[in-house]
Amino acid sequence: MTPPVYVRQALTEDDIVEVATIWNRSAAWLRSRGLDQWQYPVKWENIRSTVADGTCWLVYRVDGKAIGTITVESTADPYWLPSDNPDDALYVHRMVVDDGARGSELGAALLDWAARRARKAGKSWLRLDVWKSNPALHQYYIDRGFNLVRIDDNPSDPAGACFQRPTSIELHLGPDVIEINHLGTPAATAPHPLEEV
Repeated sequence: MTPPVYVRQALTEDDIVEVATIWNRSAAWLRSRGLDQWQYPVKWENIRSTVADGTCWLVYRVDGKAIGTITVESTADPYWLPSDNPDDALYVHRMVVDDGARGSELGAALLDWAARRARKAGKSWLRLDVWKSNPALHQYYIDRGFNLVRIDDNPSDPAGACFQRPTSIELHLGPDVIEINHLGTPAATAPHPLEEV
């Protein structure tokens, strides 16, 4: 049986540094595979903003090691048009899974978790936009139930491949995702081992 993972809101400056560290490792991994995605310095202001908004999350193994990050927010990027009804969705940004967790379907599990959050918020869609030049990433999302809505034609913006899936879809792949508070305590349960880390 696959052990669960734990997500909690990023809250502190140390959390911001952890998010940036995970992001930088992923950018290096992408570069090592010849991809141009995320080949620019960390946008600290974006991370700080999502932490302040309470929309940036860190993902932990049971032993307390951070293995990923995800931002889930109601703010639509400009690729989403008024006709898309942007207020009827939550948007995934900067979902990053660390090297050691790749291949475990952690990303699929986080997308299911984000879909549950969106559904609980009364939203019909879970949406994201990805790098236009990464067809393997496009296929990853298609394989996880997303439909390609459009690819933005702005040549100066490398992102803009827009995907969505109904919040009613969950694939139940990968580990269980348990949301915890800053003390490491799952909602309405006894203290969790992360509290001691």
